[in-house]
Amino acid sequence: MADASPLPAASEPSEPQHTQELERLTRENEMLRLAVQEMPHGLSVLDCQDRIVFTNHRIASIWGVPQSLVEPGTTFQTFMANASATETEASRQQPKPPKGSVGLRRREWVLGDGRNIEVTVTRLADGSTIAVHEDITEQRRGEARIAFHARHDPLTALPNRLAMRDELKRQLVRNTRGEELAVLCLDLDRFKIVNDMFGHAVGDLLLTQGADRMRACARGTDYVARMGGDEFAVFQCGTQQPVSATALANRLIAALSEPFDLDGQVAQIGASIGIALAPFDGESPDALLKNADLALYRAKAAGRGTLRFFEPAMDAHAQKRRALEGDLREALALGQLHLIYQPQVNVKTLQVSGVEALLRWAHPTRGNMPPVEFIPLAEETGLIVPIGAWVLAQACRDAALWPEHVRVAVNVSAVQFTRRALLSEVTAALNDAGLNARRLEIEITESVLLQDQKQALGLLAELRAQGVRVAMDDFGTGYSSLSYLRSFAFDRIKIDRSFVHDVDHNPEARAIVRAIAGLGANLGMAVTAEGVETLAQLEVMRDEACTEVQGYLFSPPRPASEIAGIIANIATRQWT
Repeated sequence: MADASPLPAASEPSEPQHTQELERLTRENEMLRLAVQEMPHGLSVLDCQDRIVFTNHRIASIWGVPQSLVEPGTTFQTFMANASATETEASRQQPKPPKGSVGLRRREWVLGDGRNIEVTVTRLADGSTIAVHEDITEQRRGEARIAFHARHDPLTALPNRLAMRDELKRQLVRNTRGEELAVLCLDLDRFKIVNDMFGHAVGDLLLTQGADRMRACARGTDYVARMGGDEFAVFQCGTQQPVSATALANRLIAALSEPFDLDGQVAQIGASIGIALAPFDGESPDALLKNADLALYRAKAAGRGTLRFFEPAMDAHAQKRRALEGDLREALALGQLHLIYQPQVNVKTLQVSGVEALLRWAHPTRGNMPPVEFIPLAEETGLIVPIGAWVLAQACRDAALWPEHVRVAVNVSAVQFTRRALLSEVTAALNDAGLNARRLEIEITESVLLQDQKQALGLLAELRAQGVRVAMDDFGTGYSSLSYLRSFAFDRIKIDRSFVHDVDHNPEARAIVRAIAGLGANLGMAVTAEGVETLAQLEVMRDEACTEVQGYLFSPPRPASEIAGIIANIATRQWT
C-alpha cells in the first residue's frame, strides 16, 4: 500500500500582501485615532498608578483646564486639584468597589462655573482604567426643571399641594421639642367674580400678584404654597402660637384687601383664612390641612374677610354634612326626592294659570327634609346639577297631564347656569314629555346673573328662543334687580312674600307692591305675588293690578296627582 501524500506547507504572505495589510492597519488606526479625538465625550486612559497614559482633545475643554494638565504622566490627583471640581453628595455616597476589583462606576462632579461632569470609569484587571467624561449640565438642568414643575405651581412658582404636604411632614418629624406649629388655609374672596368679569388672563395676573403679596407678608421661615385654584396655604413654625398665626393672618387679609391694578383693570377682593395648630388640632399633615380647611369654611360662612381657628365642633359638623351629602346622593339614586306643586291664580279670572314645582326629600330616618336643609348642600357639592335635570324632566312629565292652559314653573340654580348642558336638559325634558315650550317657565334669582351675567343672559336668550318663559324670582330682595330688568325682558316678576304678609295694613309694604306692579305693567311683564294667605291680601293685589297670586289662600303645595282636582276646585269656589 502506497504512503499518503504529505500536506502542503503553509505559504508565507508575499511582500506585496504584507505591505497591503500594514497599510490597512495604519488606515484603521488613523481612523480610530480621529474618532477618539473627535468624539463628543472626553476619553482618558490611566495606568495602575492613576497616571495619565492617553487623553483625547475634549478632556481639557470639558474640565476647563490647560492642555498641559492632560499630558501623559500627570497624576489623577494633580489633574483634579487644578480642575476646581467638587464631587456631588450622591456620587460620594456610592459604595466604593473593593481594591483590585474589576468593574464599572459612575462619578459626578460640579465645576466652579456650575457645570456638571459625569465620568464613567471602567477598571481593568491590571488596575488601569478607561474613563468616558461627559458634560451633563443640560441634562441636570432639564431634570431640575421637571422636578421643580412637579412640586411647584407653574403660574405663581409657589410650592404646590404635594410639596406643602411633604414639607409639613418633615417639619412634624423634626419637631422633637413639641413646639406649636400653625397651618393657615387661605381662600381669595370674590376671585371668581373678577375671573368671570375680566377673563382668565386677568384672573391669572391677580393670582400672581396675590402670591407676591403673600410672600411679602410671610417671614423667611414661613412656607407659602398654592393648593389649587384660588386656594393657598401657609405653614409656620418656630414661633409663639396662636399669636404669630393671628398676626400673619391679619397681615394677609389686609394685604389682599388692597386694590389690585391688573393691566388697567382695578379689582378689589379679600381673603378668608382658617387656622389649625399642631399638636392640638392634628399630628399629621392630612389632619392639620383638613382641620384648617374646616376653619376656612367657617370663616367664609361668617362673612368672609376674616379668620377662624379650628374647633372640634367644626369636625363634628363636617362629618354630619358629609353623611347628609351621602344620603342625598342615595336619595337621587333611590327615588326619595319628589315634587309638589302650588297653584298660581289669575287675579281677574280667579282661575289657575300655572303651578310652581317645589322639591321635597322624604329622608328614610329624618322624615320630610325642608329644602333649606339640603338645597344649599346640593349647590355646594354640585349635586344640584343632576337633581335639577331630574326636576326639569319630572315637572314636564307631570305638566303634560294637566289642562293645556296651565304652565309649570321650575326654579333653576345659579350652579346649573354655569353649565351649557342646561339648554339641552330643558330641550330633552320638553321633548320626552311632549310638552309645549310655552308651558314651561324657568324661575331664576339675581344670583344667577351675579355669577357671569353675559353667559347667563345668553343662555336665557336661547331658552326664550325655544319658547320657554323666564321669571325673576324674589324680586326686590337683592341689590341689582332693577338693572337686570333693563338687561333682559323677563316674562314675569315675582314679588317676594316678605312684601306681602302685611300688605293689607302696612302702607310701606303696599307702596312697594304698587311700585313693582306698575313697573311690570310698564315693561310688559306679568307680576305674581307670593305668600297670599288672606282675602284682604288678595284684594290689595287686585287693586294694585298684580297679574297673579300664589299662596295658601288657594292651596298649599300638593302632589302632582292632586293638581287636576285642585284646579277644578279653585275654578268653582267663590272668592268673596
